[in-house]
Amino acid sequence: MAGSANLNVMMKTARKAGRALLKDFGEVEQLQVSAKGPGDFVSRADRTAEETIREELLHARPSYGFLGEEGKEIEGADPTRRWIVDPLDGTTNFLHGLPHWAVSIALEHKGQIVAGVVYDPAKDEMFYAEKGGGAWLNEGRLRVSGRHRMIESIFATGLPFAGRSDLPETLQDLARILPACAGVRRFGAAALDLAYVAAGRYDGFWERNLKIWDMAAGLIIVREAGGMVEPIRPDGDILADGAVICSNEPIFENFSKVVRKANA
Repeated sequence: MAGSANLNVMMKTARKAGRALLKDFGEVEQLQVSAKGPGDFVSRADRTAEETIREELLHARPSYGFLGEEGKEIEGADPTRRWIVDPLDGTTNFLHGLPHWAVSIALEHKGQIVAGVVYDPAKDEMFYAEKGGGAWLNEGRLRVSGRHRMIESIFATGLPFAGRSDLPETLQDLARILPACAGVRRFGAAALDLAYVAAGRYDGFWERNLKIWDMAAGLIIVREAGGMVEPIRPDGDILADGAVICSNEPIFENFSKVVRKANA
């Protein structure tokens, strides 16, 4: 698929950062057995990846703003456009030598996400979408799954960690959803969870307390793949609240009812 100039910049940048991270990932696997451990090394790799992405994007579009997970937001001369970046989504997986992590880059225009890239360097899978242009994985078009029954569907979510306060809500979610579906997966990288919904690998995804950089790119990829995307609270704002539910259209009504009942 031939994308816009902005999308091409995003993909090129994601690949550059991803190549460096993949090299670092090889070092992490060796550090697992060392006395020092990989923690400090991974923190540096994360920051370096964001610096690389910021430099590449602002060189290509110096007037755009920039919001990344690791650094202070940069306001651009053009207040209507900004990059939203997670340089390493799935940091804990990376830290533990698990090859399930990604680079996530989104472009926001006037408060709306208009393009998104999620790149998985370990598998060399580039998920990307642009408003009105469909969703793609490498050179192939993406569509959400065609399943019509929740009991045959698998879903992805995140689980609270390190004392997060949403554990009771999450346990309520699981108590209602697990009996009604074929399974729930927790792989620890929201950007890839969303990309996998777009690719039909998962039938749906829900999570709350996400940051904007966790999901900005993935949301447009799901939408452009034909998925339904809504806030968990019907009157909520996904990007502001960090609570999202998405799936294919046939199961969305039942899936959203189950999740929202757990959050009533």
